[in-house]
Amino acid sequence: MKTQINYKSIWKIAYPIILGSAAQNIIALTDTAFLGHLSETALGAAAIATIFYFAIVMLAWGFGLGAQIVIARRVGEGNRKLVGKTFDHSLYFLVILAVVLVGFMELQAPPILKAIVKSDAIYGASIEYISYRAWGILFACVNILFRAFYIGVAKTKIIGYSTIFMAIVNIFFDYVLIFGKWGFPEMGIKGAAIASVIAELFVMVFFIIYTLKRVPFKTYALFEFVKIDWGLYSRLIKVSFPMMIQNSLALSCWFVFFLMVERMGERELAISNIVRSIYVLLMVPVWSFAAAANTLVSQVIGEGYPGEVMNVIWRTIKLSFFSVLVLVGICFFNPELLISIYTDELSLIAETKPVLYVIFGAALIFPIGVTLFHGVSGTGNTFHAMLLEIAVLVCYLGGVYLLIAVLKLPIAGVWTSEYFYGGFLGLSSWLYLKFANWKENKI
Repeated sequence: MKTQINYKSIWKIAYPIILGSAAQNIIALTDTAFLGHLSETALGAAAIATIFYFAIVMLAWGFGLGAQIVIARRVGEGNRKLVGKTFDHSLYFLVILAVVLVGFMELQAPPILKAIVKSDAIYGASIEYISYRAWGILFACVNILFRAFYIGVAKTKIIGYSTIFMAIVNIFFDYVLIFGKWGFPEMGIKGAAIASVIAELFVMVFFIIYTLKRVPFKTYALFEFVKIDWGLYSRLIKVSFPMMIQNSLALSCWFVFFLMVERMGERELAISNIVRSIYVLLMVPVWSFAAAANTLVSQVIGEGYPGEVMNVIWRTIKLSFFSVLVLVGICFFNPELLISIYTDELSLIAETKPVLYVIFGAALIFPIGVTLFHGVSGTGNTFHAMLLEIAVLVCYLGGVYLLIAVLKLPIAGVWTSEYFYGGFLGLSSWLYLKFANWKENKI
């Protein structure tokens, strides 16, 4: 027998995540665009501070991905009562983690950034941003769990709705708080941070209200908050902990990349932040289809069809690749228009254009590499996925150091490192799925 997962069912799960991710990245684009018109220092500081923030939040994101895999496996097995219990236990953990992470950001971010950021202006603006942005972690952790729940049960439309709502709230508060419009104080980079925190709060309230009104509680045994099941925690931690480390390391390495670029100069850092914003937007379908593959792989194994895993992954890769190809094709013929969203300085536009062409090619490699990698995670072998990621990241950072410190390439050459990352990730993941013994893994 074969599973019924086809292109249509993959698209049905992925497209709401794409809408949600697009809206999420509109938030990043808006922050970058507004701050780009504020100053190059604000633009560069936002890059450093945002990536530092997400490197920390990735601990929570990794736990959410682990919960998503466990929830999807229970759905595949038909054991829906354990879905709610998994959700509730994950909530206990994430609330405590959120408090710890806020404390870490408030107390440790200043000395860490002081030690590693070269420019005093970039450092000062980064701390201004982080001192406010850190409080959004309290709401972001809850939102991560709701996202894991809805992707795990393959009811993803709410993710699109919630993130579009979040984007609207963020854009409004970005505009009025950064520039001081409509009677609001002019706060500059602090305004961008506060806008993001308000948006996280609003979307958390949105998730709670929607879930209370639309989700069948008895079906999933949701919000019953039963006595702690330490055996369930053991399974959750086994799946989630490697993903917490892996995701945090991945963002930390990108943070290191931007620190290396910052030492090249504020202009190179400003260029890289513009490129990062566009790159992340191009990657929206990649991460969305990867999330779908993660859930579907776990579900088909739970249903008893491990032999169908590779078919599901390759179908997902095709959809992801052609989606990115369309976006790259749209952007390729008029990159100046795209860059002008972030800055009206002609020299900055001219210097950013060749870097943009570099990432267009890299973006076409990632649908293969990222989907295969999320397929590995979906099998439940997250420890092995973590080891693969660490090996790839070591090669990636080594390549970045070579390009910047040894070969001393211009910024366009430095960004070719993305080809190494996507290629190594895809090859190592494919080899694992083809030759490793993962089909009997229980979670």
